[in-house]
Amino acid sequence: MTSRSHLLLASVALWAVCGQAALADEPKAEIRGEIDGELRRQLEQAVGQVDNAPANRFEARRRARSAMESAQALLRSEGYYQPTLQDDVEGEEKPVAIVTVTPGRRFELSETKVNWVAPVPDPVSQSVATADLGLKPGEPGRAADILDAEGRIVASLSREGYADAKAEPRRVVVDHATFTVQPNFNIASGELVRLDGILVRTRGPTNPDWVVNLAPWKAGDRYDPEDVAELERRLLDTGVYDGVNVSLAPLDQVTPEGLRPVVVGLSDRPRSLLEAGATYSTAEGVGVDVFRTRYNRFGRAATLKYGLRFASIDSRLGGEVSLPHWRKPGRTLKLSSYLVNEQTDAYDRSALTVNADLSQRIGKTSFFTYGLGLDAGRYTENRFDPVTQAPITFDRDLAIVTGRTSAFMDRSNDPLNPTTGFRLYVSAQPTAVTGEDTVLFLRTETQATGYLPVQDGARTVLAGRVRIGSIIGGQELTVPSDRLFYSGGGGSVRGYSYQSINPRLPDNTPRGGLSLFETSIEVRRDIGQKFQAVGFIDAGAIGFQETPNFNNLRYGAGVGVRYKLPFGPVRADIAIPLDKREGDAEFQLYISIGQAF
Repeated sequence: MTSRSHLLLASVALWAVCGQAALADEPKAEIRGEIDGELRRQLEQAVGQVDNAPANRFEARRRARSAMESAQALLRSEGYYQPTLQDDVEGEEKPVAIVTVTPGRRFELSETKVNWVAPVPDPVSQSVATADLGLKPGEPGRAADILDAEGRIVASLSREGYADAKAEPRRVVVDHATFTVQPNFNIASGELVRLDGILVRTRGPTNPDWVVNLAPWKAGDRYDPEDVAELERRLLDTGVYDGVNVSLAPLDQVTPEGLRPVVVGLSDRPRSLLEAGATYSTAEGVGVDVFRTRYNRFGRAATLKYGLRFASIDSRLGGEVSLPHWRKPGRTLKLSSYLVNEQTDAYDRSALTVNADLSQRIGKTSFFTYGLGLDAGRYTENRFDPVTQAPITFDRDLAIVTGRTSAFMDRSNDPLNPTTGFRLYVSAQPTAVTGEDTVLFLRTETQATGYLPVQDGARTVLAGRVRIGSIIGGQELTVPSDRLFYSGGGGSVRGYSYQSINPRLPDNTPRGGLSLFETSIEVRRDIGQKFQAVGFIDAGAIGFQETPNFNNLRYGAGVGVRYKLPFGPVRADIAIPLDKREGDAEFQLYISIGQAF
């Protein structure tokens, strides 16, 4: 590097440091006094910061008085009702605003009183609501705790069926002689709400009877806000509505039997959508997609999608239909059929595929799926003959029947940008092959991912992934090539192209395996509000036995950047193979939406 380059880099660094210093904020006023560390931190946060130092003593005095008012409000909210505060200014040429604080004794909670405004709730609901208060005599008399307790009473009554429960103006008695704070809550529960049927309001084709069948309650049941939220969730799960609003009908619509309807408002998304796209990758070539999607078919939120994809590796023509809440809330029936033409380094396949799957939602984010698949077509396969030790190529006409079972559990906090929690996926596919060969085998796969924030606010996140696969009961030469395991690419081991982690035949063709092991670890670090830097290491291995082989692990490493958008991050990763072989590129570039895992 030339001296001019060094000078340029030094100038940029100096400019960055000076810029940061110039932009650095300073406290509005300096907090002084014998104060414990946590309270001092709260006071400094309440006082706030300013961009520039005061220009004169008059400005410093104004800031000190403003800071003192903020400090006093914070102290009262924390239970310090007898503080001593003094504003002051020090210095002539560079005046400094100062607030001296003596917090005094912290007041404690005394016995909380709850006054019920008629009509009063039933005794059981009263007991449940007061048990949720969470205020104990002797605890600090913090304003936030008192407000939270009031909110918990109202929320508890709502869960007990009192949907119109609300808090009337409270009275909080501060006794300066005994140093106590006594909350007095005035709670109006309203009448107990029992639910009626559903009133559907929509301009779309949705069948109201179908919506009624989704309700997780029966006429006469007590109101439960979670039931109402579950109905809204079930409607949103269909993906055919731009907006869903589920709420209780007004009081003037209560039936003579005393039952209250639920009003469902539905706003349909556009009925039809035409999607066209093109992709290019140095590893996977060119791809063009054209698909038509039709929403809310048959009046029950069904989705129909059909079209074609023309690509270097995977081309297909066909469609699929999704029927949400099929014969049971939370269960989706998906039917699909495609003509498929795959051309990979390891095999070529031309086939007709037909699949039927039932997916059942468990809770908010977990699913299990079971179904049946049929593939029939011509396979051109590149294999390894264990007897002659030579690569062989042969054609087979096969029909494959597959039982498709899987489960997915998501305990992370975000579908596209998780920062805490974990995800678990397991799959088992019993498979029967007939035609020119008859084979029975079981293909299993498991993947677990975890996310651990290592700094406050999840500004730095450690993410990890492990994936294990095994084929039981089959042989490398008899299992169809598309059911063998392959590794390499943006979704597995970055730095390597598609299928290129696999051991290779003498002609450099990827050799499919009977077992798979992959793992990844990432460090994700936020930079400002919109960007995130990532460093990662991936590893993977393919084995020819039922159990994974760790002797031929290959590693890739790289860095990436994420740009955060409202719907999720846009990802760009660049990775290099750490075990580069003949035919491997120097690096691979990956761009997509969402984190790598």
